[in-house]
Amino acid sequence: MDALNTLGLFVGSLIANTLASLSGGGAGLIQFPLLIFLGLPFSIALATHKIASVALGIGATVNHIRNGNLAWKLTLYVIVVGTLGVILGANLILLIPVKFAEAALGALIISLGIYSVTSKELGQISAPQHRNSIGFIIGAIALFIIGIINGSLTAGSGLFVTLFLVRWFGCDYKQAVAITLVSVGLCWNAIGAVAIYQAGATVYWPWLPVLLVGSLCGGYLGAHLAHQRSNQLIKRCFEALTFVIGFKLLLDL
Repeated sequence: MDALNTLGLFVGSLIANTLASLSGGGAGLIQFPLLIFLGLPFSIALATHKIASVALGIGATVNHIRNGNLAWKLTLYVIVVGTLGVILGANLILLIPVKFAEAALGALIISLGIYSVTSKELGQISAPQHRNSIGFIIGAIALFIIGIINGSLTAGSGLFVTLFLVRWFGCDYKQAVAITLVSVGLCWNAIGAVAIYQAGATVYWPWLPVLLVGSLCGGYLGAHLAHQRSNQLIKRCFEALTFVIGFKLLLDL
């Protein structure tokens, strides 16, 4: 890959992961299609993107730990209950018609954005709820399903987790994004990367260093911006990404 393509790969990765770290998901919107545009087949691009996305979680985690934004018990809960779903999804991706699955996912993601837009006060303040046995069991089922989406498809699962934490557990957007970036961006993506590699997907290793640097820097920068800005701005960024990602998935059918 020549210097121009290398620069484009880095800039694309940096932008994608900064937006994802600020909004709680969506790095695959730019980074994954960029890998395909530069010549990688779907399965190789997906595996390469999954591994690179782990650096997004590392950068965001470092910043959120420094700023004390994490609710550790809830973060560990999200990591644990979603893990089996991620592994299952990573093995399903080689068996299902991806285009139709992504179109359905696109419609669901758009519905998330519409719900957030029409719920004016959603996620503006922390109001803990459903943190009892029944609430955690229902939450585990939902997060397991989202884990399947994370393991099998290219973008959007972090947005589901972010909104679920806001709506079901009563987090504000800052708390939800911090938990999502550590649990999904770091742990789920790492597990998914290993699982999809073991399922038979090939990783294009020569591009990984550039992607890892872009993801790491983007993750840290986005987390820094999320800490500095208001819940309202984060909510608007989240909504914008849901519409862009959702329509892109639909139009790619």
